[in-house]
Amino acid sequence: MQKKLYLITGVYWFLLLYILAALLWWFIALENQNDVITEIRVSELQMSDPQYADKLAAVKDQRKVKNFQFVGEGITFLVIILVGAIFVYRSTRKEIRFSKQQQNFMMAITHELKTPIAVTKLNLETLQKRKLSEEKVDRLMHTTLKEVNRLNQLCNNVLYSTQLQFNKQVFLFENMQLSQVVRNICEHNRDRFPNLEIQEIIEDNVEISGDELAIELLLNNLIENAVKYAGIQHPIKVSLSAHNGWASLAVADMGPGITEQEKKKVFEIFYRVGNETTRNAKGTGLGLFLSRRIVKQHNGKISIRNNVPCGTVIAISFPLK
Repeated sequence: MQKKLYLITGVYWFLLLYILAALLWWFIALENQNDVITEIRVSELQMSDPQYADKLAAVKDQRKVKNFQFVGEGITFLVIILVGAIFVYRSTRKEIRFSKQQQNFMMAITHELKTPIAVTKLNLETLQKRKLSEEKVDRLMHTTLKEVNRLNQLCNNVLYSTQLQFNKQVFLFENMQLSQVVRNICEHNRDRFPNLEIQEIIEDNVEISGDELAIELLLNNLIENAVKYAGIQHPIKVSLSAHNGWASLAVADMGPGITEQEKKKVFEIFYRVGNETTRNAKGTGLGLFLSRRIVKQHNGKISIRNNVPCGTVIAISFPLK
């Protein structure tokens, strides 16, 4: 796919240069033709004619009109060609970049799927073949359940992103206690990441109208993103408050942060922060894409700002019930 896109791009630029050269040749040919016609008309004039001067001026004026016409038409065609060229160039670049992101996504999703499946399979085989103490059984079951939950969230991300891309996802809106949902998700992620410190500043009785499963998926993705890029050694702060008719939800980490240029791109599907060849953080590039779409479906707003002294804050606003 990528080779075809490069080939098509090369052929397109060759044709574009050919069209520009043809346009220049057309302009020069018309100008030469205009000069020849003018010379013929001048030669047909009789110098003894009392109106010779007027007729000569008329011929020259006609030449200027034709010259202006050719220049105007040439510039118009040139602008149209260049605008079309820029549009096609940008579209092709976007398609090539999207193709690369899809390839990276396929490699990432394969790894992300294989890891929990392999861990789950190993744990189940251990439970099947060995007699273990109750404590070890509980530990293996806890690890297996954590990997199954990870696999479930990954599948939900892929399913939601596909449905949202094609506007097939149906949201079930109902009155919900956002305060309790946020607390539950924080507690759930403490179980997922035992060594992670999650700081909560959650106002009570914040209610919105929304799809609870979608909001849970949203918050899980934001916390998981913070863990991937900031690491479990740094605390994550989750805050929720209500004011001026809006519920303000924020997830702040103390990681390396996001550059201003990448802040405009991170909500694109498959896009991941950093260089593909040097990046260490795992991921599929679906988390923030899903987050923006879910927030949009809830008539909310999402933005990224810098944390102090370092890191990133993902800020979301939902209209209150």
